[in-house]
Amino acid sequence: MTEVALAGLWGLVAGSALLLGAVVGFGLRVPQKVIAMVMAFGAGVLLSAVSFELVSEAYDEAGLAPAAAGTLAGAAAYTAGNVWLAGRGARHRKRSGHRQAQAQPTEAQQSGSGLALALGALLDGIPESAVIGVGLLDGGSVSLVTVAAVFISNVPEGLSSSAGMKKAGRGKAYVFGVWGAIAAASTVSSVLGYTVVGHFSATVIAAVTAVAAGAILAMIADTMIPEAFEEAHLAIGLITVSGFLVSFALSHA
Repeated sequence: MTEVALAGLWGLVAGSALLLGAVVGFGLRVPQKVIAMVMAFGAGVLLSAVSFELVSEAYDEAGLAPAAAGTLAGAAAYTAGNVWLAGRGARHRKRSGHRQAQAQPTEAQQSGSGLALALGALLDGIPESAVIGVGLLDGGSVSLVTVAAVFISNVPEGLSSSAGMKKAGRGKAYVFGVWGAIAAASTVSSVLGYTVVGHFSATVIAAVTAVAAGAILAMIADTMIPEAFEEAHLAIGLITVSGFLVSFALSHA
């Protein structure tokens, strides 16, 4: 199998977790605290992967300045996109809709919110998938820690968000259409991360990795941790640290 095909395959594997979570969230009544705890664990896993797999690698390849600049740029770009989408109905896209004040709006309540939710899911998923493809550039082997971190974190993301979509009155075709499209986009993003970024220098590759890391960090702080804290605030610290340590152990195994 070619490395381009491998990039697509691993991107699809990671992205398919969103669809898996959506199936569970739409079809089953999962307790809010369970969703919150899994979300906290996934946030911890991603935090560790970003720290030891992405930012650390960018620093080793290009030094502090490109790593720091890329991370800040990624966070700024994500935040700008998130602010724009929040004003169009996607602010609570990862919320399961348990509390009315933090529920996703219906299309009747805010026209265009369905599209905004879909674009928000795309915004959240693209950086995660891109780094999988970029990771293949380093010796031709994907970082299984990064794939595992993205997969683990994607399950609660899809689960919580699809439950919120269902409560907002969106049908099965919309919900699974969105997450199926995001899984496909994850595949394409991973391939592009490998093919497009691969033509640049090691410094540029490191900067791109840092940009993705910054976007992921901003996403964790803005969408994952708030949902986890809402229902599991007394235990979120311990659960998040547990996820962090699991990912840390995998990266040093």
